[in-house]
Amino acid sequence: MIDFRPSSAQQLLVSTAREYLRRHCPIEPDRRAGLDVIQLWRGMAELGWPGLLISSGVGGSDGTLVDVILLVEELGYAAVPGPFVPSAVAATSLLLAGGARQQRRLTELATGDRIATVALVEERGSFDPAGLTLTAASGRLTGRKLFVGAADLADDLVVVLRDGVVVLPSDRRGIARVPLQAIGGDPLFEVRFDDVEIGADDRLAVTAGAVAAALEAGALARTAEMVGAARRILEMSVEHAKTRVQGGRPIGGHQAIQHACADLVRDVDTARGLLYAAACDASDVAAAKAYASEACLTVARRAHQIFGAISYCAEHPLHMIHKRILAASLDFGDTTLHLERVARAIGLEA
Repeated sequence: MIDFRPSSAQQLLVSTAREYLRRHCPIEPDRRAGLDVIQLWRGMAELGWPGLLISSGVGGSDGTLVDVILLVEELGYAAVPGPFVPSAVAATSLLLAGGARQQRRLTELATGDRIATVALVEERGSFDPAGLTLTAASGRLTGRKLFVGAADLADDLVVVLRDGVVVLPSDRRGIARVPLQAIGGDPLFEVRFDDVEIGADDRLAVTAGAVAAALEAGALARTAEMVGAARRILEMSVEHAKTRVQGGRPIGGHQAIQHACADLVRDVDTARGLLYAAACDASDVAAAKAYASEACLTVARRAHQIFGAISYCAEHPLHMIHKRILAASLDFGDTTLHLERVARAIGLEA
């Protein structure tokens, strides 16, 4: 049996995150106007969050994936924008597998002085590395990667290719970043490579298993983000049901609203349980991501029914949280990709 109770250090991490984000990243749209993502990132770096997965020997916090999931759930609860998942989770996981040559880079990532991101998706729009076509076998790279998060802030691009992984400075000659339309609030980019030179020092000595593990860490982090966001929606919906008076009594007095709130609790608690089961034993990530993607979106849709038209207005935060859940559900693999992995794991291959 897995013990989900957080340690005292983890409880401190969560309480610190909750208080810091309450003060510096308000959920109300009018108070978020002008939010400085870089300033917010620097504050997070002072608390040691970007270095959670990095050892203290190179400036990190000696944390675990469970610590990261606890933190990212709070980031999701506060709808925090920025590069944490692309840089501190996915890219860091790959660079950690790259060995001693990456120590200087990891030290700068741990302190927040450096930001990295993973460039994976190609024309098929899939997060499955098996479908990659770009190569750098000739020592040159030409092509493009799509839906790259935090590319505008990143100092390094960790580019996953068919024939390996390369780490490129984002300002290298031949690299261009083109903004894409994005629904979730965090910018996404098309990264173009025009005959970019690839040297031996650019290649990251990692196995296919290390790539898969880093992408799973990213998927689990996005799952935590969705769970945190859905938990915020649950709290908002219950509070609204208690205080919104119509026909002389709170709408929460109606059985239909009570049933709807009960459904929210069920979906949030189940998604959260699968999340922490996957985080604690590093398995069933696909099941957790697939379930949370559907369940958390269902939470957002049902909450709109509880709130009514006000939740679609720019002045209300629900529509923003809903869009962030939708974006997270697609990042590091959508429901279809992860359900296919679950099917293969239990022997239901087509």
